[in-house]
Parts: sequence; structure tokens; C-alpha cells
Amino acid sequence: MEMSLAAYRKLDGRMLKIIAVISMFIDHVGAVLFPNIILFRMIGRLAFPIYCFLLVEGARYTHHMLQYMMRMAVFALISELPFDWAFYHRFVYTAHQNVFFTLFIGLVMIWFLEHPMNDIEIPDIVNKLIIVALAGTAAELLSTDYGFSGIAIILIFYILRERALLKYMIVALICIGMGWLEAFAILALILIALYNGQRGSQTKIMQYGFYAFYPAHLLLLAMIYQIIK
Repeated sequence: MEMSLAAYRKLDGRMLKIIAVISMFIDHVGAVLFPNIILFRMIGRLAFPIYCFLLVEGARYTHHMLQYMMRMAVFALISELPFDWAFYHRFVYTAHQNVFFTLFIGLVMIWFLEHPMNDIEIPDIVNKLIIVALAGTAAELLSTDYGFSGIAIILIFYILRERALLKYMIVALICIGMGWLEAFAILALILIALYNGQRGSQTKIMQYGFYAFYPAHLLLLAMIYQIIK
């Protein structure tokens, strides 16, 4: 059975990133320019679970976790103005923060889960529950994209990374719990299941290009919106 499934695992990390970027772009075109065409938003649901999965994969294999977190934080800050302008048509909107903040909080959570505070005399499971609760609370207080549900998806991909079926079932339930539109994110799990465990060829320019695309395309959409509206 495992060998038969392996034959279909043709997607590497780079391919998944490209799929996520295209899906996200379609989603945001729909949200900003064509809000009445729901198909754009349905296609866009593929992006977030893939980004969460790749975030966990990156955290597992990186040798520079602190640099990874710093990079995520920097792009969260860079992206906030284009995010606010594109979706709320103002330069500063504090009631909702972009998805990079969610991913950054998820990375911080993973780091603390992997670096327990041994000088605190509490059971390990309690320590881990506190870390997860703080991460979820931070996402909710900051009103980041997907909030606590986003943190929960990152957590499940992290703690159940070796238990594929259970992992997919729980993530699917979280997506369904977010509403009928977010339920289409379940389709992303099919693509994730086709991941072959390989990072894929990627230059530094490509790596930073994937990050930079987020604020760049939001800025472009915001400008187009201002012109046509």
C-alpha cells in the first residue's frame, strides 16, 4: 500500500509553494477586485493549509530557526501596509493583521515546543499546553488571519507529522469548523498527500521571491482597485 502511494508522490516543496502562490493570488484577486465571484475565493482556500504544512517542514529542516523566525517577522511588518490598503482601502487598519503574523506566531510556538524551559518545575505536557494556549491567544488578540484556527492547523501538522491519516482528519475538521467556504481548504490535503519529502531546487532569489510576492501582489491589487473604483 505504501509503495503504491509513493508512486503518486510527485510534488516537491517548490511545486507546492507555486501552487499555494497561484491559489493565493486568485483568492486575493477575487477578494479585492471581484468579491461577487465566489469561485475565486473557493480556489484560494488551497493556499493556507499548504503554507502551514511547508512552514512545519521548514522548521523541521532549517539549521537557522531564529533567522527563519526573523525573516517571517520582517515580512509580516513589510506586508501590513499593502494588506491594509488592498483589503480595507486605508494605510493603517489595526483590526486585522496579515497571514505572515499567523505564520510567525506558529514558528515561535514550534521553537518553544522544541526548547522547553527545564528550570520551570511543571509537567512537560502542561508546559506544552501553556505554549499552545499563549500562541493561540496571541493570534486572537492580534486578530491575525485565521487566528487560533490557523495556529491549530500549524500545531497539528507539527505534532502529527508522522501520522498522516489522523493529521488530515483533524485539519479537515478544523477547516470545516471555520465555515462552508473554508471547508474547500480540505482539497489542499490531497496535494499535501502527494508531497515527496523533497525541498526541490530553489535559489536564494526564488526563496525571497516567494516571500516578496505577498506584499508585492497586494500592493499591485490595491493600486488597481484605486484606479478602477
